Amino acid sequence: MTTDLSPTTSSSSLESSSTQKKMETISQTLEHVLVTAHHQNCLTVGVYESAKFLNEYPDGAVLCVLALDEEDEDDAALQIHFKLLQAFCYDNYLDILRVTGMRRLAQLLEETSNRSESRDLHCILVTILQCEALQQVARFCEESRHRYECLPHLELQDR
Repeated sequence: MTTDLSPTTSSSSLESSSTQKKMETISQTLEHVLVTAHHQNCLTVGVYESAKFLNEYPDGAVLCVLALDEEDEDDAALQIHFKLLQAFCYDNYLDILRVTGMRRLAQLLEETSNRSESRDLHCILVTILQCEALQQVARFCEESRHRYECLPHLELQDR
C-alpha cells in the first residue's frame, strides 16, 4: 500500500482564496463608485466637511468611507472624529466602510501635487448616487453587519 503525498488544497485554503478574491472585487467596485461619484459631483470630502454635511442633511448621504493608513493610527483627534462619525452612521443606518490606501484614494480623486493644499481624504461621503456598483457595496456592508463586523475594512491597492 502506498501513501499519496501529493500536495492537496485544503478547503480552508480555498475559502481564504475565495474571500481574498471577493475583497479585491469589492475594493475595485468601491473605486468605481468613488470615481463615478466624483465625476457626478456627488462627494463630500473631509472629516469636518462630512460632519457638517451630515448635520445639515442627515439623509443626504448613501455611503461613508473612513480612510486611515498606518501612520495616522496614533492621531487621537482623528480617532475621536471617526468614532463620532461611526456613531452617526450607525444611528442613521448609513453604510460605512474603513479603507486603507490613502495614495490610491488620492489617485482616484485626481488629487495633484500642484494644489496649494491637499484635501483631507480621511472621510468621504457619497451623496445621492444611483448605480449598480453602489448597490454591490451596500450588499457587502449588509453582509458584514450580518457577520457582526460593525466596520468592514477594505484595502485599496496602489496601481
